[in-house]
Amino acid sequence: MRASKNSLSPTIQMRSSGFTLIELMVTIAVLAIIVGIAAPSISTQLAQNQIKSTSTIIQTSISRAKTESAIKRSNIVWSYDDTDHQITLVSQGATIASYDLNSNSTLTFTPTTVTTFETNKEGNIRTIAGGAINLAIDIGDTRAAATTQRVRVNTKRAFECAGTNC
Repeated sequence: MRASKNSLSPTIQMRSSGFTLIELMVTIAVLAIIVGIAAPSISTQLAQNQIKSTSTIIQTSISRAKTESAIKRSNIVWSYDDTDHQITLVSQGATIASYDLNSNSTLTFTPTTVTTFETNKEGNIRTIAGGAINLAIDIGDTRAAATTQRVRVNTKRAFECAGTNC
């Protein structure tokens, strides 16, 4: 008994194997258009996430300074170094903690003269000279110039504001 062979002729096999050059070029062109549309929105989203992350780091570092001052029963100095993009907590000359910010993050202090303050053992935040503090820190990102977040620091706490008018 002979089984029938179902084999295609060589010309039909050649036509149905793979994609043509035109099909591949059209597919790549469509993908390039989709990526071109999506890329700016992804970049903006990354910048917004970085701003929120920086805001959280600032609030966390201030909260830690308050906690450490209560535990150590001494003043903790919170300072920001713009050249290193770093927040440092110092107690009696020794560094307790440091927080590295992303190099794309931009911080603007209002008033501009206050980039260092301290928390005392009672948990109050004040200027280095000992005066009351009312500080606004605007956080931005070099990849999204228009988007900012504000962290307010007063004598009792640091909190995030929506927008810059708070």
